[in-house]
Amino acid sequence: MSRAFVKEQEDAAVEELPDRLISEHANLVTPEGLKQLEAEVARLNAEHTAAQAAEDRERIAATARDLRYWSARLASAEVVTPPADPAHVHFGSTVTVLRQDGRKQTFRIVGEDEADPAKGTIPYVSPLARALSGRAVGDVVRVGEGEAEVLEVR
Repeated sequence: MSRAFVKEQEDAAVEELPDRLISEHANLVTPEGLKQLEAEVARLNAEHTAAQAAEDRERIAATARDLRYWSARLASAEVVTPPADPAHVHFGSTVTVLRQDGRKQTFRIVGEDEADPAKGTIPYVSPLARALSGRAVGDVVRVGEGEAEVLEVR
């Protein structure tokens, strides 16, 4: 087998990265989430340009794929401004709950791409966010195997 044939196969493999899956849910974002999307697209544009300048085919393919994903997410973003009345849990709310085991947890309900549970943000499509949606202080919701009481909504 000639070396040229092997190189051609390697190049084809690099260029055929599968696209990232896009959620079937509406792309709701907070105003901060929109800024994050814009920043990610700008960062990837710069990274893609640098990869092209360096003729790094693997990095070009990876940044092109990520750029397609984040550009699509930016184009489909629907900014949701939280209502002025925080009486009920809604998209963009910060909610403090008391779990059955005594743990207090605070979460902000945000869009899928801006969610990071380790930093206290959960996607609006998560089971916890769905259970909390529309609830008010004092309401108890089923969460996994237990329950949680809504202590605060802001």
